[in-house]
Amino acid sequence: MIDLHTHSTFSDGTDTPAALVTQARALGLEAVALTDHDTVEGIPELLRAGREHGLTVVPGVELSVDAQVAPGGHLHMLGLLIDPESRELRTTLAGLAAERERRGERIVEKLQGLGIEVTVSELRAEAGAGAIGRPHVARLLMRKGYAASIQDAFDRYLGRGKPAYADKKKLGEEAAIGLIHRAGGLAILAHAHLMQYPDYAAAEAKILALMELGLDGFEVYYPGMPEAYTRGLLALSRAHGLAVSGGSDYHGANKPDVRLGQGDGSLHIPEEVLDKLRARKRGIFGLV
Repeated sequence: MIDLHTHSTFSDGTDTPAALVTQARALGLEAVALTDHDTVEGIPELLRAGREHGLTVVPGVELSVDAQVAPGGHLHMLGLLIDPESRELRTTLAGLAAERERRGERIVEKLQGLGIEVTVSELRAEAGAGAIGRPHVARLLMRKGYAASIQDAFDRYLGRGKPAYADKKKLGEEAAIGLIHRAGGLAILAHAHLMQYPDYAAAEAKILALMELGLDGFEVYYPGMPEAYTRGLLALSRAHGLAVSGGSDYHGANKPDVRLGQGDGSLHIPEEVLDKLRARKRGIFGLV
């Protein structure tokens, strides 16, 4: 089994990249990808740990995309098998990290306006080496007694439409796919059902439009993905020769019900999924 969608302390996960590798090895996984939000800063540690433990590791990233989707939905794009040293990629991600910092400052200001005693310095300390994200704010609110859980913090303060919500800068669809390709990676649509279209047929129309922009494939194996999506995406893959991928979207203690390599317990992603992704990359770029 493999897991091609995980997060570490370099974004909004609670395990270091090395700890992810150690846990993956203990679970008997053959490979694990690190796909932190808008950063590749954890990849060097991942690669070192992979060599030390004899585990196949895959450099990746997860980008939030500015896209027209259904109300309440969002579109995220995974870059898998990327070159984490790509200058353009690192420069772009540094800009997004700076935007995350400013967004964190706006959220703190809104919370302070609600009478909640939090500071930007406390938020930075909570994020540590990671790019600031709303889960860091949620954990800070929990630690200071303003929320009972991460979900409670989102439900009361941080979710879209809530009093401390602040939007963030995102790449457009074509820009995100192009950036991943220029970094030598495959552009994979993450958790398509979270675009929140009313049914798979509506989501497929959006995916077909993304294909015109160079989309390489999509996650088919993902915790909680409706069966209609799984069936439809597999059929779409066969019809158009697109890649399939999958992962748990593991965040450690920030998503305690999601287990590495297992998701909700029903996830099983065969190693051949990674083999086929590598073959697609070779076909596109002529390299491994």
